[in-house]
Amino acid sequence: MSEAQPAARTDVRDLTAFQKNILTVLAEEPRYGLAIKRELEDYYGQEVNHGRLYPNLDDLVNKDLVEKSELDKRTNQYALTDAGFDAVVDDLEWSLTKFLVDDDRTETVREILEEN
Repeated sequence: MSEAQPAARTDVRDLTAFQKNILTVLAEEPRYGLAIKRELEDYYGQEVNHGRLYPNLDDLVNKDLVEKSELDKRTNQYALTDAGFDAVVDDLEWSLTKFLVDDDRTETVREILEEN
């Protein structure tokens, strides 16, 4: 390796795919836990249990990638921090550098962006 990465960036790159998917869901907008759960269940096509979701959310909060706030006595809302946003961008950037190897793939990504 020619250059050392900052420690925070290394930590972000050590996230699990599930944790990265939580960050991706929160990139759209802040959500409460059950709304995150539903989005992930739509993506995975199966139930995501509370015992998996909430410990991962807590890990992301502890890593300062997600901010947790209280909506009411029973409901917490989760939102990306600036570091969480940077983590999503870093992951997208890395994936794109590996995926965009020719004009056909670049065009495919352009078409996806135009649809959204």
